[in-house]
Amino acid sequence: MDEFNRGFYFECHDTIEDLWSGLRGPSRDFFQGLIQVSVAFYHLGNGNRAGAESMARRALKRFERYPERYFGFDLAAQRDALVLLVEGIARGDAEVTAPTPPRWTFARADQEDR
Repeated sequence: MDEFNRGFYFECHDTIEDLWSGLRGPSRDFFQGLIQVSVAFYHLGNGNRAGAESMARRALKRFERYPERYFGFDLAAQRDALVLLVEGIARGDAEVTAPTPPRWTFARADQEDR
């Protein structure tokens, strides 16, 4: 997810959505949550704090049923970052408009359990 890490949130959303549209089963909600995270940071970059907060909350809800690591992705760190983002928006923190987004990394499949 180099697009996310480079700040291309709209493009990241499109890329994951292409994958997500063909998915069925338990991983579908996980990838939809990643789409929502991308959209949250896209909204934030455009000054739409309400949209960012809404998408971050929706992603957190989607991620609830998954373990701390899923498909090699550090979901615990992503949840923590989203909680801080939602709390900062709710408080009206000025620095929330340009937070440091979490970096996305996925461990190799042979090194992680799903």
